[in-house]
Amino acid sequence: MSKTNGKDAVGPETGKNRETASQGDVEHKGKDKKAKKDARKKRADDHPPSSAAWARAVDAGMGTAPSLSPHRYPSVPRAASGIVTVEPGTRFSLASVDPDATGGLEKAEAKAALADAHERIKALQEKLYAEHRRSLLVVFQAIDTGGKDGTIRSVLEGVNPQGCRVWSFKVPSAEELDQDFLWRYHARAPGRGLIGVFNRSHYEDVLVVRVKGLVPEETWRERYGLINDFERLLTLSGTTILKFFLHISKDEQKERLEARLEDPEKHWKFDPADLTERKSWDAYRTAFDDALSRCSTPYAPWHVVPANRKWARNLMVARTIADTLEAMDPRFPPPREGLAGLTVPD
Repeated sequence: MSKTNGKDAVGPETGKNRETASQGDVEHKGKDKKAKKDARKKRADDHPPSSAAWARAVDAGMGTAPSLSPHRYPSVPRAASGIVTVEPGTRFSLASVDPDATGGLEKAEAKAALADAHERIKALQEKLYAEHRRSLLVVFQAIDTGGKDGTIRSVLEGVNPQGCRVWSFKVPSAEELDQDFLWRYHARAPGRGLIGVFNRSHYEDVLVVRVKGLVPEETWRERYGLINDFERLLTLSGTTILKFFLHISKDEQKERLEARLEDPEKHWKFDPADLTERKSWDAYRTAFDDALSRCSTPYAPWHVVPANRKWARNLMVARTIADTLEAMDPRFPPPREGLAGLTVPD
């Protein structure tokens, strides 16, 4: 050991000194690595990615995601007469709704009323598209043969395809299975100015996966809160959400399946797997009751449509969509400056 400026200076390391120094370096690096890891975790907690921000904001009501709370939710109009809206925060059972109900309507008068609803939807959809500020998402769920396809065809008759997108969600692809369960639905949410329609939807991930046991119970139970936050995010981003459950009886399903078997032109719609699914009728009803109860919120309530009578079903849904668009009050954008006095040259 030598002296430098009156202080001890360490000379060349002996073997023991090198070993001690090496251990100290390892301990120091370990502490440094842990400190960096803790710092990264704190930054992630303080500034989570947008998807985590809403996904982690699960609570009993509308949630309290800090980045979303300053916004206001758009008003949701009452559903058309005959539809039963699930009161948010209450326990609901489909057994309380008569699937034969018609809302007090007669079939003869329903035809003219449906034509009026069509005209309202077409006119308002044009304004929504031109305004290019907000969007409407219409979600349809039902048990097999519930009438989703027929309702969509009827209700959106005459709507400009340029301003409407319909998505049917089947068994997820390999790519979709590699993502989180909401990924494929979020990717198809309607953009500004559009009406988007989900023929089946993100609710399949708390319905069919539950009944078939495709994921553990703890997994699908967590999804109710994530679905609510997903819909809240869409709502706060300018998308009004309408959710319709088309409610039919078990006897009505039997008649519709038999009709498909009897008509050669409808054989393409019949899948023998439907008979297997029918055996799970009670399990699906329980799953639907839970989804309707836990995911009817003030900003995206569930509407149960008595759907045994197709003509009544179509009118109820069409009127509700028209009323919702009217409440949104889309408007044509103001004309560009300098149009007054312009003439088109020959």
